[in-house]
Amino acid sequence: MNILDTKLPRIVIIGGGFAGISFIKQIQKEAFQIVLFDRNNYHTFQPLLYQVSTAGLEPDSISYPLRKIFRNNKNFHFRMAEVEHINPTTKTIETSIGSLAYDHLIIASGSTTNFFGNKSIEEKSMPMKTVPHSLNIRSLMLQNIEEADLTTDVAKRRSLLNFVIAGAGPTGVELAGALAEFKRGILENDYPSISEDEMQVHLLEGADRVLPPMSKKSSTKALYFLEKLGVQVHLNTFVKEYDGHTVSTNSGVQFHTATFIWAAGVTGASIQGLDGEALVKRANRYQVNEYNTVEGYKDIYALGDIAIMKSEGYPNGHPMVAQPAIQQGKNLGKNFKRVLHGKSMKPFVYFDKGSMATIGRNKAVVDIKNLNFSGFIAWFIWMFVHLWFLVGFRNRMVTFFNWTYNYINYDKAARLIIRPFKRKV
Repeated sequence: MNILDTKLPRIVIIGGGFAGISFIKQIQKEAFQIVLFDRNNYHTFQPLLYQVSTAGLEPDSISYPLRKIFRNNKNFHFRMAEVEHINPTTKTIETSIGSLAYDHLIIASGSTTNFFGNKSIEEKSMPMKTVPHSLNIRSLMLQNIEEADLTTDVAKRRSLLNFVIAGAGPTGVELAGALAEFKRGILENDYPSISEDEMQVHLLEGADRVLPPMSKKSSTKALYFLEKLGVQVHLNTFVKEYDGHTVSTNSGVQFHTATFIWAAGVTGASIQGLDGEALVKRANRYQVNEYNTVEGYKDIYALGDIAIMKSEGYPNGHPMVAQPAIQQGKNLGKNFKRVLHGKSMKPFVYFDKGSMATIGRNKAVVDIKNLNFSGFIAWFIWMFVHLWFLVGFRNRMVTFFNWTYNYINYDKAARLIIRPFKRKV
């Protein structure tokens, strides 16, 4: 693995997401050897994956090389590999490129798509959790529209232009809104033989309202925005099966579609090796105390989506979104520095900065404590926050330029089929 042994304590971090990056930023100047493992060589700003999927942004606008973030730290090492097993008794990890010993282990492996055991959905639907997933959706969307422009078969054309999304959380709502805006801004100019009404966007949600985690006021406003854009929202609707052609639901209603996107849930991306009460199997996440220490283990910590920290107001752990991950990483990093300098650790206290979702141009909803915003003001807040948390000055500038261009021209410039998508048979 080519990592030298030194006298410095070695901290191994699994995952270069929000939690892992936030933690490393706190300790990078301290006397530690830092080793980061990730299956990709880049950090992904996941809240904007839907814009890559719908041709609003290129993937390099929301991704940033992990090595570049910490390039000035001589004690930082990055290895692109899959961590396969943790051996707590020997304090080692097994990876796809070999084994490595650790003094402290930080698990920040995040989450993965939850298909709730439904094999047909897992095999046939389109998840949207990574950059490759988003590029697959972009390619499939554009390929299907191109094919619809060629075919004279009415049923096939309808299926190709029918887009169905399961899950009306922030991801599903934002994706549905972006697809609706795509048909309004692009079809008329690029595909004159396809009418706007032919492209249908359906959003399926098992709960009785969209954006269930947000306030009822924001949910109601988001539903209004979606319907105004032409999105057909189906509440109290659960997906039973998808065979690659037809989505079957609990109500008996079927949707014939060549594009079915699954945004209905996530589960922890746990790693083999930690047993007992540490792993909460129903959520596939690790139980941690107020210092993010994994229950039953010393020198092993879990951060962000992979961690369940029960506290007042959060009996099932904090929401699996960016802010808890960032704040937990920052707090644990500060605690490592406190211990290094002979001080005691401070427990984690989550500061809820609010929730938000954008539905489209000048259409967004924001909840900040007891305040609710919607429309242009909420949309502006959403844009500012997302630009602020993007990693890298270049990414912020390119994204801002793209958003400005799209706003003025009602256009999505990244509608390129660079890597055609082919379904597995």
